[in-house]
Amino acid sequence: MPDVFHSLVTAVSGAWWSYPLVFGVAMLDAFFPLVPSESVAITSGVLAGSGDLSLPLCILCASTGAFVGDNISYGIGTWLGEHTVKRLFRGEQSRKAFEWAERMLAERGMYLVVVARFIPGGRTATTFSAGYVHSFPWRRFVVADAMAGAIWGSYTVLLGYLGGKAFEDAPWKGLLIAFALALSIAGGVELIRHRRGARRD
Repeated sequence: MPDVFHSLVTAVSGAWWSYPLVFGVAMLDAFFPLVPSESVAITSGVLAGSGDLSLPLCILCASTGAFVGDNISYGIGTWLGEHTVKRLFRGEQSRKAFEWAERMLAERGMYLVVVARFIPGGRTATTFSAGYVHSFPWRRFVVADAMAGAIWGSYTVLLGYLGGKAFEDAPWKGLLIAFALALSIAGGVELIRHRRGARRD
């Protein structure tokens, strides 16, 4: 684990370009989910805990990056339309995610935008779907997504910050605990989603 931590710290160092890196990764992850935004945001929090980065700036970069990326995803969904988006995401898991997002947007709307930000695959399906369904205008989306981005950015960076503070002598332990908590919360949200879907079926 120290080697993994070292590689993440090398990517997100205490240099000035760490802030645009956190912003850029959080932005890309919204519509290109192979990019690990949680890991980068949590690592920036660990480094903020050790004094190498500014905690408020890390939260700001993670939150605004997520917000901008989600809105790009919404825009792509609007521009390409449902048929083209679903051709780009053709897997069975993606199909189920889009069906879930479409159904839940109609029922839960703004609440779903906030909750889905904590589910890596769910947030992509939700933001794209919100763009191509005609019942969810951008003015509603942007309000919900501003809250989602702020909560997500604060949560991920603070997880790393608190973990780093708790294990200042071995910050990789704080990173490991922060990752475990993030995975547990995301897994819990996903489990609740699956159970509700099973009851509905």
